[in-house]
Amino acid sequence: MKTYYKNIYAVLSINRFIVLTVSICALGSSAFCGWIVYDIHQKALNSSFAINTDGSVIPLKWVNQQENLLVESLAHLELFHTYFYDIDASNYEKNLEKALWLGNSSVDNLYRQKKADGVYNRLLQYSLIQKVVSIESQVDLQQTPYAFKTTTVFEINRGTVIDRYELVSTGNLIIVDRNYPHNTHGLLITNYFENILKKISNED
Repeated sequence: MKTYYKNIYAVLSINRFIVLTVSICALGSSAFCGWIVYDIHQKALNSSFAINTDGSVIPLKWVNQQENLLVESLAHLELFHTYFYDIDASNYEKNLEKALWLGNSSVDNLYRQKKADGVYNRLLQYSLIQKVVSIESQVDLQQTPYAFKTTTVFEINRGTVIDRYELVSTGNLIIVDRNYPHNTHGLLITNYFENILKKISNED
């Protein structure tokens, strides 16, 4: 009995069609799976979950980072000015070290200048206590870097005399990687400058 063979070109055409079909289906499946993963990721970014006392899952909406930026900026500035200016003989080294993590070289240069001027030596020599009374900051978030202006009121306790001062400082804020526990807000103070320092009465 004579065996008839199919045309080799017809067999190759069928094989090519099958390979293309499988490849297209595989690419389509991969694209669909990728879209599903992306969609799940986006939903996860916008919500988190907490476990209630009864074991139920409570969805919590995350606030957009931009909406939190003002709050974090004000908190960062308050933290820095507290560390940098709320000092005494027992805590100034620890506080200043923490403050230097929150700013760039402009803060470090100011610290070195104060040290060279004997500010911290006088703190030790006369057992002075410098206490921050209030910190008020304004931040412009319209463009980067974010410009700020901070008014810090602090008192210097000289034992029998307490003098009160008002300091107006300016600078910029830039976004950096969060560094726990040194820089939890992920912001860095740049171009820091003490503009105005004046003595005020305790009634002001």
